[in-house]
Amino acid sequence: MPKKRTETDKASGTVPGNAEAPARRAADRGRYGRLSRERVLATALEIVDRDGLSALSMRGLGAELGVEAMALYRYADGKDALLDGLVEAFFVALETDLDAGKAAPGWREELDRIARAAYGVALRHPHVVPLLATRLLSTPLARRPAAVLRADERIIALLRDAGLSDRQAVRLHRAFTAWLLGWLTVELRAMDDDPDEPDPAFRLGLHRLPARELPRLRESAPLMAERGGPEDLSEGLDALLRAFT
Repeated sequence: MPKKRTETDKASGTVPGNAEAPARRAADRGRYGRLSRERVLATALEIVDRDGLSALSMRGLGAELGVEAMALYRYADGKDALLDGLVEAFFVALETDLDAGKAAPGWREELDRIARAAYGVALRHPHVVPLLATRLLSTPLARRPAAVLRADERIIALLRDAGLSDRQAVRLHRAFTAWLLGWLTVELRAMDDDPDEPDPAFRLGLHRLPARELPRLRESAPLMAERGGPEDLSEGLDALLRAFT
């Protein structure tokens, strides 16, 4: 059965899955106007938010924008560059949210505000969260996107201005960023085996966990599936800061 054409397909004159559809030249402007790096990355983020990281490809992104994949290489030289761009987009969103709010009166409270803002961005773009570790793990400091570096600068400056020594600030920055990344990863990890199943046990797929080998995990899984939320985040951060100060 042929796929149903979308309104976008109708407007562009293409047919999904049709190898004979007219090809676009690399110089084409695309369906919605001229390309730009911001527009390319924004569309890549939309695809990942909607369909997950596995759905992102240069060819699929070009189709979404209405251009040939080759037209994208002016703005990203491959999928790795797109993934780095998603990390950049995450930190740009974090920076925007922080700048839109009011700074907290103390450095501990400001770290809490930063952590909560990061959690908010992570909820909007959960599929990007794993990239915060995998992409930065292999990217040297000086080659990271400017928005990522500004986030580090914000925290280091906050701690130094509060009177911490350079070494103290670096140690606390490392602990804070490592803890926050770990917390977000655990908070947003996949738990549902069958999201449409109303019964909690079957939704989590507990029948797949051997009862004799994993009895405590089976008992705890429903609670583990509940989100901790910003309050748990703040409590964990407070415990961390007490250990360092």
